[in-house]
Amino acid sequence: MSVHATKELQAYWKENLVIIMVHLAIWFFVSFVCGIMFVDQLDAYMIGGFPVGFWFANQGSMITFVILIWTYVYMMNNLDKKYDVHEG
Repeated sequence: MSVHATKELQAYWKENLVIIMVHLAIWFFVSFVCGIMFVDQLDAYMIGGFPVGFWFANQGSMITFVILIWTYVYMMNNLDKKYDVHEG
């Protein structure tokens, strides 16, 4: 493997890890911080007749997780195309 290929591989994995860390940070914030730690403070507000803390712990976290999956796939496909490691 050439030095250029090694540098490209390192750059690819560095960007890949940034994408993963951002998604994990969002996941942690929504599931743990909003759904557990600040649930009592969030319950002071309502969404659709339900307390926001309850909503985050149940519906909001699931919706956020699905959105995270979509954005991860989109961002990784773009990264794969950028470094020419995409499928097909």
